[in-house]
Amino acid sequence: MMSDSFLDQLQQGVEALSLNATKLPLQDYLSYIDLLVQWNSAYNLTAIRDPGKMLAYHILDSLSILPFIHGNDCLDIGTGAGLPGIILALARPDTQWTLLDGNNKKTRFVQQAVMTLNLKNVEVICSRIENYEPEIRFNTIVSRAFTSLADFYACSHQLLAPVGSLLAMKGPDPENEISALPAEDVSTMIIPLSVPGVTAGRSLVQIVPR
Repeated sequence: MMSDSFLDQLQQGVEALSLNATKLPLQDYLSYIDLLVQWNSAYNLTAIRDPGKMLAYHILDSLSILPFIHGNDCLDIGTGAGLPGIILALARPDTQWTLLDGNNKKTRFVQQAVMTLNLKNVEVICSRIENYEPEIRFNTIVSRAFTSLADFYACSHQLLAPVGSLLAMKGPDPENEISALPAEDVSTMIIPLSVPGVTAGRSLVQIVPR
């Protein structure tokens, strides 16, 4: 079990993101890290092994995009170990999340995390995005370390609701990737992010079909 010092570190990080720590399930985030540490030794779900770094690079990094999540139906493509989808679903129980990944061992972990955390607003699907045919369209589609912006747009824009947007979590300089997008079809915005404990620069690229 993670100590009180981790809880303090998480609370301080959340507040540094200008989020209200009292409205977020901080203990659930620590439980998620406990589970991730347990599974990671056997399943190699993340290259980060240190729980303190997991707080920054997984929990706080995911929460940094919380203000930009809109609508009731959200999709996380290439969710991996459930990032950022599980973290955002815990923060926004009023939204419905679909977490998609083609790696069976990763979706098994995500399903276990959903059960452990008693998440009622998450559906886990093991599928490649190219083969995924949902019955609904999504207001927000997110990706984190999934693929290039051009490929992200190409494989997912048809899954958006009419006023939906794509959100790609990227490093500090995504301009080259943006230049590969079909400029006549989309509008883009780069949102700089500052994540406590994450040394590398971060940004969020919002893509809205015209």
